[in-house]
Amino acid sequence: MTRQATIVPGLPAKVLSVAPMLDWTDRHCRHFHRLLSRHALLYTEMVTTGALIHGDVERHLRFGVEEHPVALQLGGSEPADLAHCARLGEQWGYDEINLNCGCPSERVQRGAFGACLMAEPALVADGVKAMVDRVGIPVTVKHRIGIDRQESYDFVRDFVGTVSEAGCGGFVVHARNAWLKGLSPKQNREIPPLRYELVHRLKHDFPHLRISLNGGIVSDAQVHEHLRLLDGVMVGREAYHNPWWLADWDATFFGEAVIERTREDVEASMCDYMAREAAEHGTPWSNIARHMLGLRNGLPGARRWRQVWSDHRLKALAPHAVMALAHAPADHAVA
Repeated sequence: MTRQATIVPGLPAKVLSVAPMLDWTDRHCRHFHRLLSRHALLYTEMVTTGALIHGDVERHLRFGVEEHPVALQLGGSEPADLAHCARLGEQWGYDEINLNCGCPSERVQRGAFGACLMAEPALVADGVKAMVDRVGIPVTVKHRIGIDRQESYDFVRDFVGTVSEAGCGGFVVHARNAWLKGLSPKQNREIPPLRYELVHRLKHDFPHLRISLNGGIVSDAQVHEHLRLLDGVMVGREAYHNPWWLADWDATFFGEAVIERTREDVEASMCDYMAREAAEHGTPWSNIARHMLGLRNGLPGARRWRQVWSDHRLKALAPHAVMALAHAPADHAVA
């Protein structure tokens, strides 16, 4: 049965988003993704409450106005700290605050947040309520369907029920368990089986909540199927490794007219951005170019193109000069 989209104040009815990915979805990556899709919801990397309370707030929260809509993902468990950091996110202009209850890494577990918080739904609810009471933008939670070998649907159902009562209207559900011991974060994205039916069941049981699905999404057909049943789909590594897929999203999923552009147009726009970042902030172009290395995946010459953009010997060149070299015949390469 097709379920109706849930309207949550401040949130669009149907959402296609790019997942928060540590070390990847920084503001440079988000600028690149925004060139490809004007409507996809973009997420920051997870930012810990400690980093904001004790560190450089501007370094962690600065972003470009062109990135909207953009959500700040927080990692933490202390309600007062979460409320403070959510307020910072709102002041800096983010459109949504998202709490990470899905990361399984041991480092995150040592900080008593991430996926291990699923075992403490009352604490998560306290954190959500503290944030909801402090900000006027939506507060959402990203989580797994379970932890360790706990495969009962009741576990995730009760988690969502408890947290929603605290004022959370949106849940992004990675449709795998998080095994807190014995698996690396990479293995946790691959070994625990995907169980999409549990996410669909959550929507059935909580029709008033916005339920989005994450995990293993690599095709338009999958996105269409899940959007028929759910309120949103979040794409992770496929969006990063094959970013040109995003160029079709606005027309395919958001009803926009097709925009005629090429990969070279996007690459040239990124060169402009790299030049501005170097002039205004001293950012080396290599810090930015790494995010677009999948742009020409599947095309002839893609390997050499990636090699040029990855060549730190060229760091003294202007970005547009590097682009020209990347598209020049192979014998023009720097030795």
